[in-house]
Amino acid sequence: MSSSQFGLTAVGMTCSLGSDLSQIAARLFSGWQQGIKPSCQFTPDKEIAVAAVNDVLPAIELADKQYHCRNSQLLQAAILQIADQVAELCQRYGADRIGVVVGSSTAGVWEVEKAVACYQQTNKLPDVFHYTQQEMGSVAAFVAQSLSLSGIAYTVSTACSSSANVFASAQQLIKSNMCDAVIVGGADSLCQLTVNGFMSLESVAKGVCNPFSLNRSGITLGEGAALMVMEHEPAEINFLGAGAASDAHHISAPHPEGDGAKLAIKRALQNAEIDATDVDYVNLHGTGTQQNDAMESLAMQAIFSQGVPASSTKGMTGHTLGAAGAIEAAICWLTLSKSYNPKRLLPPHLWDHCLDPQLPTLALVKANTSLNSLNVAMSNSFAFGGNNVSLLFGVS
Repeated sequence: MSSSQFGLTAVGMTCSLGSDLSQIAARLFSGWQQGIKPSCQFTPDKEIAVAAVNDVLPAIELADKQYHCRNSQLLQAAILQIADQVAELCQRYGADRIGVVVGSSTAGVWEVEKAVACYQQTNKLPDVFHYTQQEMGSVAAFVAQSLSLSGIAYTVSTACSSSANVFASAQQLIKSNMCDAVIVGGADSLCQLTVNGFMSLESVAKGVCNPFSLNRSGITLGEGAALMVMEHEPAEINFLGAGAASDAHHISAPHPEGDGAKLAIKRALQNAEIDATDVDYVNLHGTGTQQNDAMESLAMQAIFSQGVPASSTKGMTGHTLGAAGAIEAAICWLTLSKSYNPKRLLPPHLWDHCLDPQLPTLALVKANTSLNSLNVAMSNSFAFGGNNVSLLFGVS
C-alpha cells in the first residue's frame, strides 16, 4: 500500500438516514429505508418517492443573505459536526493553510425557484432572495467563512461526480504544499430543476430505486451534505487514492461498455498502489437506471474478476447528485470505522433480488453480512458527460 496516505480525521454528514453519525451508522448497516417518502413538493401533478432530509436543519449564522438557502443549511448541519476539529487545525497550521474543496450541482437553485414563483404572483422578489444563492462558488465560500478559514476555497461541479472529484483535488493541494489540511465534501438540495429534469429523461423510479434488478426503473432523488477533514498525516482511516476519466461518450448516457468507468477504477488502484484483490468492499454508483447499472456491472466484472462484496446505498440515501460522492465516501469511512462499525458489517444492497440475465452477476451484499478483515473500501461515482471517478479508503 502507498505510503502517501492522507488522514481523514473528522466527518460531518446529513442525509435521509439522519444527521448524527451514530444514528446514520445504525440505520445504514440495518438497511433502513424509512427516510424515503412519497412527495409532490417538486412535482405538484405527480407524487414520487424522494430521500429528503427530514431533520430540523440549523439556522445560518452568517448575516450575508447570499448564503441563506437550504443547500447552506445542509452544509451547516455537517459543519457543526467538524467545527471543533477545524478550530484545532487553525491553531496548529493557521487558517490560511486550510483549504476548502467541495462539490455541488444545485447550490441555491431551490431558493431561486421560490423567488421566481413569488415574482410571478406579486411582481416582486422576496426580501430573502439574493442572486448569488445559485452560484456554485458560493458553496465553498460559505464553508470557508463559516469555519473562519482564509486558505484556498473553490467548488467543483461535474454533475454526479462533483464531490468525488474534490478528493483528488485536495490530495494535490496537500502534496504540492499549498495546504496542510483541506475540508472536502459536497452538498445538494432537492429542487424542481433536478426532479423535473430527470423526469423528462424518464430516469426517475416508479418507487424506491432497485439497482441492478431486472425490474429497475430509474433513480430515487435525494439530498444531503457531507464534509471530511483531510490532513497530510495518516490517521485511523485514510484517503488512499483517486482515479478519474472522462470518456465523453454522450451528454447524459454512459459508455455502454463502461470504458471510462474501468479506466477510473484502474487509475484509482494505481494511485493508491494496491491491487484489485486488496479491495474488501465497493460502494457502487448503482443508480437503478438501465444504462448506468449495465455499464457499471461490466466495469466491475472486468476489474474484479475474482468478485468483491459490493452494494449501492442509494436505496437508503437516494441519489444525492452532486453530494453523492461525498456522502458515499462518508459511508465508506463509517464502514471502515472500528468505533461506528465494530462488527465489520457491510452496507446491504437493497433490491428485489430479481437478477437481470443480461448483466454480469455481482457479489451484492446481503443483510447482516460482515467480514473478518475489512481494510480497504472503494467508492464509484459516474456522471453525465462520461465524468467517472473512483475513490479508495483504507485503515492504518
